[in-house]
Amino acid sequence: MATLSAVSSASWPNPNPSPNSAFLSQDSHHERNPAVQDRTSMGQSQRTDLSGDGDEDESFSSSPNHHTVRSPNSNLREVVSHSTSHVPSLLHISFNQDHGCFAAGTDNGFRIYNCDPFREIFRRDFDHTGGIGVVEMLFRCNILALVGGGPEPQYPLNKVMIWDDHQSRCIGELSFRSEVRAVKLRRDRIIVVMEQKIFLYNFADLKLLHQIETIANPKGLCAVSQLTSSFVLVCPGLQKGQVRVEHYASRRTKFFTAHDSRLACFALTTDGQLLATASTKGTLVRIYNTSDGTLLQEVRRGADRAEVYSMAFSANALWLAVSSDKGTVHVFGLKVNSGSLGNDKSRSGSDANNAVTTSGSSLSFIKGVLPKYFSSEWSVAQFRLLEGSQYIVAFGHQKNTVVIVGMDGSFYRCQFDPVAGGEMTQLECHKFLKPEAAV
Repeated sequence: MATLSAVSSASWPNPNPSPNSAFLSQDSHHERNPAVQDRTSMGQSQRTDLSGDGDEDESFSSSPNHHTVRSPNSNLREVVSHSTSHVPSLLHISFNQDHGCFAAGTDNGFRIYNCDPFREIFRRDFDHTGGIGVVEMLFRCNILALVGGGPEPQYPLNKVMIWDDHQSRCIGELSFRSEVRAVKLRRDRIIVVMEQKIFLYNFADLKLLHQIETIANPKGLCAVSQLTSSFVLVCPGLQKGQVRVEHYASRRTKFFTAHDSRLACFALTTDGQLLATASTKGTLVRIYNTSDGTLLQEVRRGADRAEVYSMAFSANALWLAVSSDKGTVHVFGLKVNSGSLGNDKSRSGSDANNAVTTSGSSLSFIKGVLPKYFSSEWSVAQFRLLEGSQYIVAFGHQKNTVVIVGMDGSFYRCQFDPVAGGEMTQLECHKFLKPEAAV
């Protein structure tokens, strides 16, 4: 059961992240979640792109819990703690919806970084410590979802705080009876993931729209599409290895078994048509059609068990990147064609014609005689990192580039050859938690 407190009598943020868009007015008589409680009114605010191009006086303001200094590297202002020599501990890292930025939750605040070119956009470090265990961006706008974390959390672990960086404060909260595992945002929805339940809210008025029961989901696995015209949500089902797909536009629910073992990680394309899944075994990655649950392709990460941390599709759905505790980031070529999906989506012409096919064993001609391992499809390109560290991956905005962010505070951007494959070339590397990065 969730309760919700929100500053709502005056206005509520417009979930459309376009620069300088006005907030949606909220009718006080609109039907809402019966658990909603109004706390206080807030003045009219504006939504601003956080890329550094907006007017600094309108975009950011100080509050009693922060002091503000000017950032010499951008038009934005940064809020820092009094002790700038402190190197924070990372609690959370995640990309925004278009993979152009990433957010880092630390033991005393949060920071937002641009991927290409790499730079810190801004930070919010709380004076009296205060860990942030979840930071979810909404593209590049000033609204974020925060959840406390670490030994001294800034907010209770059972609350989702809606942060407006215009005001440098939280403008609303969603409260639950148990810890929040993850939060996902769309322009029109807020999705909160608990251990065994998922809550779906309308962004404009915070009305509770749907509740979903799942099997135990300690990692908070959930993925949502980002196209305005369609809304697909993927989460664990009620059985081990089962996937549940909600097609909200067509009001359909699809269940299918993706693995025999428990789900460990999955990723969804922006349009919600393709789903990549990995189990706790971590050797195989499977790509499914979300419309009917058809298995389209299976690729092999490796022979040994591994914990898969992160997966991401490229924007054109030609490639899939996978990271695990083995320390290698793999890029797989995808063979999905327009006939496999039920619409006119096609692969990029030049890339599809020139890309090397996903590597297969030389013994694949006796498939069915030898074990399945020998006919497996292997990765096209690889990038070696420290084994045991946790990394998340995404494809860069430049062609054939991969962005890697580590819980050790490292940032990598590398490039792969779609024809020759093999080891990726490192383009840049940064340690983004160094104290001198703030000044």
